[in-house]
Amino acid sequence: MRIGIDASNLRGGGGVTHLAALLSHVDVADAGIERVIVWGASAALRRLAERHRLVKSNPPALERSPVHRLAWRHRTLPQLARDQCDILFAPGGLCTDHFHPVVTMSRNMLPFQLREMSRYGISRMLLRLGILRAAQRRSFQIADGVIFLSNFARDTVLRTTGPLRGQTTVIPHGVESRFFSEPRRQRAAGDFTPDDPMRLLYVSIVDVYKHQGNVAEAVARLRQEGLPISIEFVGDAYPPAARQLRRAMRARDPEGHFLKYCGPVEHAELPRAYHSADGFVFASSCENLPNILLEAMASGLPIACSNRPPMPEVLGQAGVYFDPLRPEQIEAALRALFQNAELRKHYALAAHERAEQFSWSACARDTFRFLSDVCKLRPAESRFGDRKPTGPWTKAEAVGAGMPAHRIG
Repeated sequence: MRIGIDASNLRGGGGVTHLAALLSHVDVADAGIERVIVWGASAALRRLAERHRLVKSNPPALERSPVHRLAWRHRTLPQLARDQCDILFAPGGLCTDHFHPVVTMSRNMLPFQLREMSRYGISRMLLRLGILRAAQRRSFQIADGVIFLSNFARDTVLRTTGPLRGQTTVIPHGVESRFFSEPRRQRAAGDFTPDDPMRLLYVSIVDVYKHQGNVAEAVARLRQEGLPISIEFVGDAYPPAARQLRRAMRARDPEGHFLKYCGPVEHAELPRAYHSADGFVFASSCENLPNILLEAMASGLPIACSNRPPMPEVLGQAGVYFDPLRPEQIEAALRALFQNAELRKHYALAAHERAEQFSWSACARDTFRFLSDVCKLRPAESRFGDRKPTGPWTKAEAVGAGMPAHRIG
């Protein structure tokens, strides 16, 4: 099997991290892979380790504007795919309808949750998300296979797209081994002091759906009660949300004693940030599968977490939950962790054990197995003649094409 990977819209961040992990953990010989060719920008390709049977291709158009990249995907990529691969994988969520079979992924939940989109008001971001919603909806409908990262993501997207004609599967991400650290001894509440407070960490982009301002308000209330507790916010920022957070921090802690924002940190430096914290907060109201939450779990931290799905699907019973829109609930969750060292110990151990279920080896194995399964259903042109299928494949059609009936759906 020759696999082509369209990485043309992966510029960095989680998308490239995911692709790099997949390619570094797959056993190409065991998976029956003859060759993998990745088309992408040079910055993304540099992050992919050299592997046997892996070919990196950097078309000049992918170093240019989004318009040039879009034109390349629709005009040039289909011909390259016909010449060089048996199946095309588009992990960025956008795929062409001019080559089949093609498999794509759902990575971004914002375009499929209108309430979360509305937090941006009338803005360029709202327009961008609306366009992305339409484009990804179309991609999922024309794809021969769609990979979801969580059950919540699959159910949410399918409510927008309706039944898909291609196969679907749920394959969660893994956690890099460098994040794993045995849970540390939990200090008693009385051991914390104003000069040596309980240090909380919140790693994530500062954005309107991440609710850092509510977390800052909750921590400030606890400080007013006399609890020695502090928090550090780490991550890049959506400018309007960053301005709002800074205003909240200046109002509650003008000297920056217990509310700190240090901006983005190199991904290679993140384990050090996790491993030096006493606890973790995650207050997002919109996620597909939050890698950051997995990293905190692997780091053996007691976690106070948003109760919005899919967070309970990921964290399970290994943390204390709150409504991210209600600072008083965040305050109560953090107070419970601060006051009870045994509770922190229990949650830290449970989260660490649960993180071990999220394996990049399993993710790579299941992803390439799914690609192989989809590849058994030959391109739509050859399986259906001049008629393109407009609805879901029936089991009879799929089994006739060589796919086991129990894998359809």
